[in-house]
Amino acid sequence: MASSLKLIVGLGNPGQAYSKTRHNVGVWLIEMLAKQYACSLKLQTKFKAQIGQCDINGQPLILAVPTTYMNESGLPVRAISQFYKIKPEEILVIHDELDLPVGHIKFKFDGGHGGHNGLRDIMLHIDSKRFLRLRIGIGKPKNKDEGKHYVLNVPPLHEIKLINNAIDNALIELPFAVIGELEKAMMRLHTDIPPTL
Repeated sequence: MASSLKLIVGLGNPGQAYSKTRHNVGVWLIEMLAKQYACSLKLQTKFKAQIGQCDINGQPLILAVPTTYMNESGLPVRAISQFYKIKPEEILVIHDELDLPVGHIKFKFDGGHGGHNGLRDIMLHIDSKRFLRLRIGIGKPKNKDEGKHYVLNVPPLHEIKLINNAIDNALIELPFAVIGELEKAMMRLHTDIPPTL
């Protein structure tokens, strides 16, 4: 996968009630990325998303935060990608990941949804699995049956610090992925792993 990126999507649920929950860490990263590149995210109802346009390493890029709930993330991703003629392999989706320890962060291209409702809906609506993901580790609850409750809770302060540190590291490496130098970004990001809790 060597395509430059044209669309970065941060997944989460809309509204203040969800803004600080684990399920919204993808939105946290998008908001920090937008701030870093002075990109204003504005509501565009036709896309059911907040949209911003910026330039990273000379690459024009669309940043998006769906205003749908997580399990309907595919609707805005399809609308944006169709309107701007963006291929699946030119899309990066940033999302929370139960299967990574808190604060670990990894790129992944292609593959299944791993039970993540946002990814599942995106795959359904764009009819492809061949897009890039940036997985932000939020850890797992002790009881796997508590997964839904766990992702919709606000993490404790020590976990927030680990997640924010991972986001800071991702912001350093994302520009390489944007211009198609994914291997360089992966090598550096995947070796800079914080200690587990």
